[in-house]
Amino acid sequence: MKIMEAIQVLEQTAPLSYQEGYDNAGLLTGNSNWNCTGILCTLDATEQVIMEAKERGCNLVIAHHPIIFGGLKKITGRNYVEKTIISAIKHDIAIYAIHTNLDNVLHGVNDRMADRLGLVSRQILAPKSGQLMKLCSFVPLAQADEVRTTLFEAGAGHIGRYSDCSFNVEGTGTFKGGAGTNPFAGKPGELHREKEVKLEVIFPAHLQSRLVAALLKAHPYEEVAYDIIPLANEHPEVGSGLIGELPEPVTEEGFLHILKNAFELSVVRHTPLLGKRVQKVALCGGAGSFLTGRALAAGADVYVTADVKYHEFFDANGRLVIADIGHWESEQYTSELLVELLQAKFPTFAVLKSAINTNPVRYF
Repeated sequence: MKIMEAIQVLEQTAPLSYQEGYDNAGLLTGNSNWNCTGILCTLDATEQVIMEAKERGCNLVIAHHPIIFGGLKKITGRNYVEKTIISAIKHDIAIYAIHTNLDNVLHGVNDRMADRLGLVSRQILAPKSGQLMKLCSFVPLAQADEVRTTLFEAGAGHIGRYSDCSFNVEGTGTFKGGAGTNPFAGKPGELHREKEVKLEVIFPAHLQSRLVAALLKAHPYEEVAYDIIPLANEHPEVGSGLIGELPEPVTEEGFLHILKNAFELSVVRHTPLLGKRVQKVALCGGAGSFLTGRALAAGADVYVTADVKYHEFFDANGRLVIADIGHWESEQYTSELLVELLQAKFPTFAVLKSAINTNPVRYF
């Protein structure tokens, strides 16, 4: 298969439009039209991982963290970033990064963390706005079902756990075809009245081109009238962090033991314990101190994240326990998630998990 086929599978789960503005997800080296010889999934694309890919016959490395964040003015091998890029180009290995776009979906990085803790009733902690749009069009009454179904198949009409959602109002449309037209109904030069349905559906913003193309293909009119309306609504399945509940409440010390075992930790940095029971747990893989306020507002008993600075621990404000488990530790199961996503689509293709521990942090 082509490398592009693997990329398309990943972007169906985590579209690039979901990444944060500072991020650099996507294809970083190589060509998406190359034939793919094998896929190696990793948290970090380092020079050692590139050589592992070469030795295992893989010319595509899927990494969570982008090896390139800022612009590279020189590539001379003076640091680990430049060495990795040189190695990837030298051995014709493509690097694809799927970073905050995979963080920002309900069934992404944070969901895998929640799996380890056994959380139920999971929701996005900080849903994003600006990710939804509405399409409105005017369809002849007899063709409304066909057009509506086509839009659903193209990805429209999902609201939370409901699908095939639409709003329909019957009315009368008017039109007069000019010279050279071939109207679906009526005659050129004559005013025509047609019983129509005003059809409205919500869709994820990144599917706009697909939805419009589907509408134009299914609609019977020569000239299709439609509106695309940006929505301020929050997308319940797109955003930062996650919150859920333990099946049964536990003590704070008991939860810390669960945390250590689930993530195979040697240490947990945390704020003072409050002597409360823990049931509602918020979490965010990687550096997540920016969500402490959200965790507090959501009524979390514990907030699990990483890279918390000294003064940021004070933000717990004596109302919850912040537990910093380490950046690599919080995201270590992301490689497994990537393997599973790709193997589900390509069960007979070589999709491998890197055997290299790329964590640069050690605990003495």
